[in-house]
Amino acid sequence: MYFKNPEQDGNELQERNTDGFDNTMEALLPTLHQQRTYDYVLVADKVEDQDHPKFLKQVAFIDHLRKKNMKVTKIVHDDKVFYGVRAPKEIFDKYRYLLKVSDACNWSGDRKCVIIPHSTRIRVVHYILHHTHINTGENLEELQKKGVFEATFCLHERNKQKVLKQKWARWSALCTTQPVDDVRSYFGEKVALYYLWLGWYTILLVPAAILGVIVFLYALAFFNTSPLIKEVCESDTVMCPRCDKWCQVWQLRDTCTYAKVSHLFDNEGTVAFAMFMAVWATIFLELWKRHKATFVSKWKVFDWCEEEEELILGVVNDPDFHPKEFRHSYLRSTLVLVLVTLMLVLIIGLTQALVVFRVVAAVQLSEGTWEFVRDHANTVAVMLGAVLHYFTMQVMTRVNKAVAFKLCEIEKTQSFAATERSFTVKMFTFQFFTLFSSLIYVAFFLGRINGRPGSYVRISGKWRLEECHPSGCLTDLFIQMAVIMLLKQTLNNIFEFTVPWFKSYFRRTTTKRLERKCGHCYKNACREEEKRGHDPCDICKLRDWLRNYDLNDVNSFSLFNEFLEMVVQFSFTTIFVAAFPLAPLLALINNIFEIRLDAIKMVSLERRLVPKKTNDIGIWTKVLEAIGVLAVIANGLVIGVSSDFIPRLVYRYHYGPCANGEADVHCMKGYINDTLSTAHITDLSVRNDFFPSQLITESGFNVTQCSYKDYRNDVDYSLTSQFWLIMAVRFAFVVLFEHVVVIFKFIAAWFVPDSPMLVKNNRLKDKFSRLKEELQDMKCSQSTDV
Repeated sequence: MYFKNPEQDGNELQERNTDGFDNTMEALLPTLHQQRTYDYVLVADKVEDQDHPKFLKQVAFIDHLRKKNMKVTKIVHDDKVFYGVRAPKEIFDKYRYLLKVSDACNWSGDRKCVIIPHSTRIRVVHYILHHTHINTGENLEELQKKGVFEATFCLHERNKQKVLKQKWARWSALCTTQPVDDVRSYFGEKVALYYLWLGWYTILLVPAAILGVIVFLYALAFFNTSPLIKEVCESDTVMCPRCDKWCQVWQLRDTCTYAKVSHLFDNEGTVAFAMFMAVWATIFLELWKRHKATFVSKWKVFDWCEEEEELILGVVNDPDFHPKEFRHSYLRSTLVLVLVTLMLVLIIGLTQALVVFRVVAAVQLSEGTWEFVRDHANTVAVMLGAVLHYFTMQVMTRVNKAVAFKLCEIEKTQSFAATERSFTVKMFTFQFFTLFSSLIYVAFFLGRINGRPGSYVRISGKWRLEECHPSGCLTDLFIQMAVIMLLKQTLNNIFEFTVPWFKSYFRRTTTKRLERKCGHCYKNACREEEKRGHDPCDICKLRDWLRNYDLNDVNSFSLFNEFLEMVVQFSFTTIFVAAFPLAPLLALINNIFEIRLDAIKMVSLERRLVPKKTNDIGIWTKVLEAIGVLAVIANGLVIGVSSDFIPRLVYRYHYGPCANGEADVHCMKGYINDTLSTAHITDLSVRNDFFPSQLITESGFNVTQCSYKDYRNDVDYSLTSQFWLIMAVRFAFVVLFEHVVVIFKFIAAWFVPDSPMLVKNNRLKDKFSRLKEELQDMKCSQSTDV
C-alpha cells in the first residue's frame, strides 16, 4: 500500500497502481452520496508473479466486470488486494423496468424509486458477481474455493449502523419494540421477517408461559396433600433390585422425593395444558399470517416472487441469459430418497447407541465407589445420556448440513430459492430425528420392553435394559428435556455471542493501526471532501473496507441457522410439553435475550448480510404447521401412553374404593399397590436373575418376594385383564384427544382470517389506482401520437 505524503497538497498518492484500474474514480462518480457508496468489495492475496494462474484469473474476472460497465477501484495493502465494485446507473434502470413489466414483482416499491436503495444495489450486484464467469467457465464461488479471491462482502453503512445500534442492537434495548422498518431498510425483507416472526413468537409465548407456570403451581399446591405421594412415602413395600449385581432390594418409600417431583409434571393439569398448547400452535400461526400480511403489504412485496426476481436479475446480468428449465428425474429422486432413508437409519442407530450407553453406564455406576452415585445410578445414567445426547447433536448438526447440501446438488434444483426450500426440508428432517429420537425412545419405549423378574430383556444377553424410574416414566422424559433445553439454549447462546466477539476483537488490530496511520487526514480533510460530494482518500476507503473485512464472515445460509435454532425450540416447546409445562417459560426467557443477541451479532460482529426481498418466511411456515400436527399426536401419546393419567382414571372409576361404593375414603387410596405385581424368590427363573446378596434388606433380612411395577398375575406372571382394559382406554383416549384437538385447530384456522380486512381493502384501492394510472398513461401516449 502506498500512502499520501503529508507535505503534498491534495489527495493524490505518491505512487499508483499501473495495471489499468483507476484509483481516483472521482470523475466517473455522480455527486450524490447514495451513488458514491461501493456496492461490494472483493479481497485477494497479493501475487507478485504476474504469470501466476491466480493473478491471471483475478485480472480476468475484473476485466469481465468492467465489460459489464462495473466501476472497480483497486487498493493494495500489505499482502492483500482490495477491489471496490460499484455498478452503473443503467443496470438499475433495466432492473426497475423489468420489475414494472413482470407478473409478480411489479408491485414492489423499487420500481418507482428515484434513488435506488442501497440494499437493492447490493442484491443486484451480488447476483451479477456470483453469475459472472471467466473464460475457463469458473464463477466467483469456484474462484474463492481455489483461493483466487479470499473474501467477498458488502459494506455496512456507518450512519444506519449507528442508528440500529442505538435503537435495537444493544442490551439496554432488551424490552423495547423492534424497529422492523429500519431493519428491513438495512438488511432487507428476509431478515426483517425473521425478527418480526421471532418477536411475534416471543409475544405469543407469554400466555403459554403463564399457563405453564399456573399448571406447575397447581401441582405444587397439592404437593404434600396428594394421597398418591402419601402412599408412596409411607409404604413398606419391598421392591425388586433395579439393576444387576450391586443393586439390592429397596423400600418403595425411598422414592418419596421423586414421587413428589413426578407429581409436578404428571397430573390432571398437564392434560388441559397439552390441549391448550396444541391449539395455541395453530392460533399462533394464523395470527402470524395476519401480522405478516400487514407488514408485507406496507412494504409493497405482498405478491413478490423470488424465482421471478432471479429471472429478472439473470436478464439484467446477461441479455443472452437462458433460464434453467424445470426438470424432474425419477432416478435422482429415488437416489435422494434412498440416501435420506440411510441417513435417518444412521441417526436412529446413534439413538440406540445412546440407549446402550445408558444401560452400560447404569451398571458401571452401580458398581462405583461413590455411595450417592451408586444409589442413584439409573438417574445419573439418564442425565449423562442427556449430556452425551447434546454433544452428539452438535456433531451431527455439522454432518447433517454437509449431507443436506450434497443431496441438493444431486437434485439439481431450478433456482436458488428452490435449493433453499429443499435444503431446509432435508436439514430440518435430519435435525428433528437427531434431537427427538432419544426423546421418543424415553417417552414411548423406556420401561415397556425391559421384561420382568425372571425374564428380563438383555443386550447381548448380558446387560439388562433400563427401567423407568419407580415414580413414573414421565420423570425420565422430564429430566431428558430439561437437560437438553437448558444446555442447548444456554451453551448455544454463550458460544453464539462470545466466539464472534473474540474473533472480531482480535482482528481489529489491523484497522486500528491503519486508523492511526490515517489520523488527521480522515478526521478533517476527508470528512470535508465527503460533505462536498467527493470520494475520501484511498486510505480512508481502505480503513472502511478493513473494518468490514475484519468482521466475521456470513453466507447465504447464515439466516437459515437462526431460523433452524428457533424452529427446533418451537418443537421442544410444543411436541413434548405435556412432560415439561415450564418449556414455554424457558423459551420465553431465552427469546428475550436471543433477539438482542442476534441483533448485536448481525449489526456489530458480522459482515453485512446480502439484503434479500421476500414476502414470507418461506418453507418454514409449512414446517411449523407440520410441527403443530406432530404436537397433537405426540402430546396425545405422552398423556395416554407415557403418563399415569389413564391408569389413575381407570382405577378411580373401576377398581378403586369409590367404584366399589366405599364412603369416606379417598377414591385413589390403594392405587400405588394396585400398580405393583409380586415376584416370588422361590421361582427358579426369578432367583437366577439376582445374586443372593441382592435379596438382603438394609436391616439384614432375606426377602422371599419383591414387587415391581406392572399388571401381572402373581402365579404365572401373565398380563391381567386390568392391563388390557388400561391399554384399550389408553388408545381410545389418544384417538379422542387427537380428534378433539384437530377439530379445535380447524375451527381456529377458519375463524382467524389470514389477512386483516384493512390490508385487503388497502390492496384493493392500490390495484384500482394503478389501473386508473395505467389507463391515464395510455390516453397520454395516444394523444401524443395524434
